[in-house]
Amino acid sequence: MHRPTRSVMQEIPVIELVQPMPGFPDLARFALVQVDDAGVLCSLTSLDQPGLRFLVVPPAAFFPDYTPEVEEAVLSELGSESVDDLVVLCVLTAGESLATTTANLAAPVVVDTANHRAVQVVLDDPALSVATPLIA
Repeated sequence: MHRPTRSVMQEIPVIELVQPMPGFPDLARFALVQVDDAGVLCSLTSLDQPGLRFLVVPPAAFFPDYTPEVEEAVLSELGSESVDDLVVLCVLTAGESLATTTANLAAPVVVDTANHRAVQVVLDDPALSVATPLIA
C-alpha cells in the first residue's frame, strides 16, 4: 500500500478519469483548476458536460491526520510510475457556509500529475465518512 503525500501546487490542464465517477458514467475528461490563490480550493470541471463541476480540496489543509492508503492496483490502473506523482483530493458537498460544508473522506480522487490520469477510490475503512464536516 502507498500513501500519496504530494499536495496540489499547480493547475493540471486536463485529466482523464480511468473510471467514471459514480452517477456520471459518460464523463471522463475534466479540468482541474485552482479556485483560490492559495490553491486550497479547486474545481474539477467537466469538459464533456458544460456547467458540471466538483469542488475538491487537498485534505492536508483541513484533515492533517488523513492518510489514505492507495492499493497497488490503483497505481497500475492509473499507469503511475511513482507514488510521488500522486495527489489526493477530497470532493466537497457545499453547504450554506464553511461550517456546513462536508468532505468525502471515504472516496477521494487520486490524480497522477505526471500522466494526468485520475480515479475516485472507495476506501475500505468504515471509520471514514462521505460527509465529514470541513471545519470541526
